[in-house]
Amino acid sequence: MPDTDILGGHHRVVVVGGGQAGLAMSWHLRRRRVGHLVLERHRVGHEWRARRWDTFCLVTPNWQCQLPGFPYAGPDPHGFMGRDEVVRYLEDYAASFDPPLREGVEVTGLERTAAGVFALTTGDGTVTADQVVVATGPYHTPAVPRMAERLPAGVTQLHSSQYRGPAQLPDGAVLVVGTGQSGCQIAEDLHLAGRRVHLAVGGAPRVARFYRGRDVVAWLADMGYYDKGIDEFADADAVRFRVNHYVTGRDGGRDIDLRAFARDGMRLHGRLTAIAGGTAAFAGDLRHNLDHADAVAESIKDTIDQFIAVRGIEAPTERRYVPVWAPPSDHPSTLDLTAAGVSAVVWATGFHRDHRWVRVPVFDGRGYPTHQRGVTSCPGLYFLGLPWQHTWGSGRFSGVARDAEHLADRIAAMDRQWAVEEVRWIAGTPPERVPS
Repeated sequence: MPDTDILGGHHRVVVVGGGQAGLAMSWHLRRRRVGHLVLERHRVGHEWRARRWDTFCLVTPNWQCQLPGFPYAGPDPHGFMGRDEVVRYLEDYAASFDPPLREGVEVTGLERTAAGVFALTTGDGTVTADQVVVATGPYHTPAVPRMAERLPAGVTQLHSSQYRGPAQLPDGAVLVVGTGQSGCQIAEDLHLAGRRVHLAVGGAPRVARFYRGRDVVAWLADMGYYDKGIDEFADADAVRFRVNHYVTGRDGGRDIDLRAFARDGMRLHGRLTAIAGGTAAFAGDLRHNLDHADAVAESIKDTIDQFIAVRGIEAPTERRYVPVWAPPSDHPSTLDLTAAGVSAVVWATGFHRDHRWVRVPVFDGRGYPTHQRGVTSCPGLYFLGLPWQHTWGSGRFSGVARDAEHLADRIAAMDRQWAVEEVRWIAGTPPERVPS
């Protein structure tokens, strides 16, 4: 990417993060002729390139990739882009409008000065800005539980963000901890490669890939699910922190049925609770967790059935899911890792947010930025790309464009206001821009 902007000095707007959120923001700012600079710690597509495994693919169909000015235009709109295709999509997007992007620049501090402007500390110097958009997403630091320290010394362990494929791990069985999207897909990847897999099953829900002749995502889109704002939920805070439903786009898309995996040889356990003396202990919640995941998937089908009936849509009927396996009453609650031949553990336990570098008081007691659709209480400071920032698609290819457009309108309006104030300053009238 050409180095079109000088890093130092003052900028109208600085966007921190050059992923899909930061690029979408830049696209909208450029259309509004708002001068800005995008700072990316690594390079475009880094998170997808460096933190995804070899067989990774999107769980949402390609037609939902709707970055502003650059909707998916490939040959397989109902397919699911793999890791390398996603990276190319982002690289091609950046090339399509040539954003004022500086790669390889890490922002290590953000403060608001007494003059009312923002100061950003980077490894290449200090930048100031009238307005700042934090577009670094929510997945910052791998979350690994402290019990990982108690694994036997000979057991290889890595976080899901470090997993690339079965050949990366030593011979032997593998314990995968966590059944969000990453945990289930990594467990499937190992299972299909012929590895003995032990999977610690948590409380994540699942969803069917296809139902009544269509991808479930298509039904939900028609039903307006992806347009529903967070303010329409009575439990908005809980919605923001819900675990995503597990499903896969692999091989054209299919359900992830943990019961079928167990029938075919995968060993399922409840939630991992402790590791001591080379033994892993699990909660007795496996049956409940499987039943809950199935109930959520079936409830979504119920909603689709109602939608079809009310609209009078012609759609093929389909048999409902029938469980193919259930844990026996004497299902073991512990696993001797050595006796089971477990040589590796994959921690699919998510990420922690890390906004410690943002030294502006806009966070709640959990470290979550308080905002209204990305607009914080600090004038000129915004967040973009957070899960459920406004809708389900806020942090995804499908919905980040709308949030970026919303913020761009606010930023452009404030930019015009401050331009007027600068004219007043030149004319000898004190500006109105003061710290709030």
